[in-house]
Amino acid sequence: MYKFIVVTDPDTAPGFRLAGVDVMEIHDSEEVHALLPSLLLKDDTGIIAINEDYMMSLEEKMMEKIEKSYRPIIIPIPSRAKRLDRTSYIEGLLRRAIGYNIVLRK
Repeated sequence: MYKFIVVTDPDTAPGFRLAGVDVMEIHDSEEVHALLPSLLLKDDTGIIAINEDYMMSLEEKMMEKIEKSYRPIIIPIPSRAKRLDRTSYIEGLLRRAIGYNIVLRK
């Protein structure tokens, strides 16, 4: 069975730990640059959820590697600081996953 790992800031980490998820706390975007390449190489990792702010700080070369990656799947966790439109966020995840835009209606 593959692991689900969350890479996030110290403020958000306890909530994920309470849910029983493996959590890696990082304090700044420099730490994610050092941590992510080793996580991508692990055979037992299936999904990596990364704080959106940290993901946005990744270099273009790393983002391309993530886009081409079959496993693990990398998903962003919305930042608490942003006000989020949930529908457009889900549509964006679907577009990235299947390569096609799906419009969600209520």
